[in-house]
Amino acid sequence: MPLAPVNDHVTMDQLTRDPYPIYRRMRAETPVVRVSSVKRTFLTKAAFTKYVKDTPEIFSSNDPNTPMKPAFRAHTLMRKDGAEHRRERMAMQMAYTPKVIKQDWADLYRGIVDDYLDRLPRGETVDMFTEICGPVSAAILTHILGLEGATTEQMQRWSQNLIDGAGNFGWKPEPFAVSDKANDEMDAHFASLEDRHLAEPNNSAFSIMLNAKDPIPKSQIYANLKIAIGGGINEPRDAMATILFGLLTNPEQLEEVKRQEAWGAAFEEGIRWVAPIQASSRLVLEDVQIGGFDIPRGDTVMTIQASSNRDEDLFENGEDYVVFRDKNVHQAFGSGPHHCAGAHIARRTVGEIMIPALFERFPNMSLPDPDAVKWRGFGFRGPINMPITLN
Repeated sequence: MPLAPVNDHVTMDQLTRDPYPIYRRMRAETPVVRVSSVKRTFLTKAAFTKYVKDTPEIFSSNDPNTPMKPAFRAHTLMRKDGAEHRRERMAMQMAYTPKVIKQDWADLYRGIVDDYLDRLPRGETVDMFTEICGPVSAAILTHILGLEGATTEQMQRWSQNLIDGAGNFGWKPEPFAVSDKANDEMDAHFASLEDRHLAEPNNSAFSIMLNAKDPIPKSQIYANLKIAIGGGINEPRDAMATILFGLLTNPEQLEEVKRQEAWGAAFEEGIRWVAPIQASSRLVLEDVQIGGFDIPRGDTVMTIQASSNRDEDLFENGEDYVVFRDKNVHQAFGSGPHHCAGAHIARRTVGEIMIPALFERFPNMSLPDPDAVKWRGFGFRGPINMPITLN
């Protein structure tokens, strides 16, 4: 079989600004394509992306050419396979269980959301991205991880610095210099909290990892915390902003969601429509064929879940936000061994608490100018502003 065709035209800037028309064309014309600017073979169909995620024996997460390692200054569990990945993932999994979320954190989440909503001025237009989506996600994650003392501003900045570094596929030095500074700050903050977590064990992720009978190395505890900061703020933040946009630009759907209290469906459709994590890399361990093309050992494929979540084979009108779909088999949380560890937390915090609380408090809020909302991101994507009038 031939090698996949090469695309020399698509740039990182285009993928960052507006990737969806590009992906739609790729699905139709070149669903397996080598993209020169990213140095990856893009897979844009749902069947291909799921196959890769579900077959770790052929497609390894240990991609040596990813910018994630310099960004996090660690070989993180996101780039590990098998027993090594499972051990580090399970080290903090207890902090994320539905039981712990319900018993330890749910009331706290509601209190945080209510506190931030109390600060909002009724009748005015407010950027909900900066006033609610980001800080609420950061405040909640601070408690889940056990990082008391870190401000929401710090948590958001650390998260964005890590994300910018991990998505630096152009390998520019500036994002890595910024992520280096963030790593120094995080390391210092983590170290300042260790004694307290050892003396007073609790159900935060940091405390659970430190007090384990057979703890993972401290360097990997720190790396795990950084992975959670990198993904645990931007994903619920971007999902929340996307869902607000989807509902406020589809008022008939919004009314039906309210009537049925179908907030969970609104959440699932939001992360399908604009997946917070848009793409993931995998190293090919043996020669394989995908979509009629040879993918040689040593190649790096990139599963474009942003595209597979709009695949015409699975979704009618996939470019549109449609809450009440017959089926919503999206891949926003991935699949296989690396299925998102925080999926339950995101569903609970955003789908069950944040979005319903917002519409309960401001049932007639509106988005006065949808065109004013700016969207950005290749590896990670969402709105970067959300000016909403609160009524």
